[in-house]
Amino acid sequence: MKFLGKNGLNNRGKTFGVLSAVIIIAVSIFVFTPYSTTAAGTHAPAVKMVPQNFTQLAKNCGPAVVNISTVKTLTSRGGRVFEHFFGGPHGRPDQFNRFFEDFFRNQPHREFKQSSLGSGFILDKDGYIVTNNHVIDGADEVLVKLKDGKEYPAEIMGKDVSTDLALIKIKADHDLPVLNLGDSDKLEIGQWVLAIGSPFGLEHTVTAGIISAKGRVIGAGPYDDFIQTDASINPGNSGGPLINMYGEVIGINTAIIAGGDGIGFAIPVNIAKEIFAQLKDNGEVTRGWLGVAIQDLDKDLKGYYGVEKGVLISEVFEGDPADKAGIQAKDIIVSINGDAVDSSRDLTRLIAGLGVGSKAKVQVNRAGKIKTFKVKIARRDDENLFASDSGPMGRMESELGIEISNITPEMLKQFNFGDSDGVIVVNVQPDSKGSKAGVAKGDIIREINHQPVQDVSDYNKIVNDVKKGEAIQMHIRRLNKGFVVVKIIK
Repeated sequence: MKFLGKNGLNNRGKTFGVLSAVIIIAVSIFVFTPYSTTAAGTHAPAVKMVPQNFTQLAKNCGPAVVNISTVKTLTSRGGRVFEHFFGGPHGRPDQFNRFFEDFFRNQPHREFKQSSLGSGFILDKDGYIVTNNHVIDGADEVLVKLKDGKEYPAEIMGKDVSTDLALIKIKADHDLPVLNLGDSDKLEIGQWVLAIGSPFGLEHTVTAGIISAKGRVIGAGPYDDFIQTDASINPGNSGGPLINMYGEVIGINTAIIAGGDGIGFAIPVNIAKEIFAQLKDNGEVTRGWLGVAIQDLDKDLKGYYGVEKGVLISEVFEGDPADKAGIQAKDIIVSINGDAVDSSRDLTRLIAGLGVGSKAKVQVNRAGKIKTFKVKIARRDDENLFASDSGPMGRMESELGIEISNITPEMLKQFNFGDSDGVIVVNVQPDSKGSKAGVAKGDIIREINHQPVQDVSDYNKIVNDVKKGEAIQMHIRRLNKGFVVVKIIK
């Protein structure tokens, strides 16, 4: 995945946008076909074809779209420059990053100035302008250029890294044109949209296309819910608006797939509205925090727990709100304040939208029984987990070709396992039953056939009690992924 921005060439990003409610007559001229005949000879409903042109829409909306240029002081190695050239979470593999980091680490530090280009749009007559965080992040100077050529220095009022949104402000000497915000929830696949921005520094470039898909998850962050469009979007479009046929902003253009012609992504404006309000009022965004690691339920996990919907808690962080309320790992969250939870994305959004210090009613399925907990929501601080190798103590290989070990205190400290329950897989023999079933080195086996596994002796007793030809269901915690269920026929 590639994000837009910087110098029109190398700025990664994540982005979103807005517009004036305009009644557009000329633009809404369509060519109609009264009927479309199918192969079977039946008649399909009439279909609206391509608009005659987008001229009036571009004239009405263009003045409120701005070009943003920045100047940043950077060193000759590391930081965001390195990330833009050599990859980040969506760039080259980690081994490339490590190689170049090692190379640059021994070079002398030198400061230099770097210019960047991006886009934005005017939110209100007070001079607030929406853009992407990656467009202005780390900037020493931010300059906004209007369509009429006037330029103004801008002040950064607030930014949100998680959604890659930012709010800047200019003090103009005249009334500013603005764009109105639409309703991205009402978007339909196939609907016409217009993108305006400065791709590769080419100011006020207008491109048109359709909504290709909604709800795209592209790995940009915890709040992924992108609009996909085939309107041409390129580096430098970052922060510019995606506009519907009524002249309303329904998205902020943010990302493209590297090498993917005609595949661009925008942040839905309904997600961005609350961000804009918080940045304007407080200069930052605060989100609710439950204190759990979560994952979606795949088919195997649904079968293992006997449920159809919900989100599985793979870990509860000690001392955080869920832990204090009595919520446990392996609980399945089914609703928050009465709102159904069908996916981890639903849960993340619901919790993030709760006020810090507010009380939430969290309903969970625990071993087939519904329990309700009242949780006092804390403030979210993002953190991450990482994965592991093996350990030396209590090691034993089973007939399934799986070599296991007890989890030692050293492992708990080094690899942040959370607790010592279970046994860790330190090796899997090639072509063994365990290997073919998908057991992997580093897996932590917590349960077998719904029986808890505390140590190697528990593991051996349970496996030995299973008769030949019967199923062994291993409930596994796989770091960086969550819980999985692996089924092996003995």
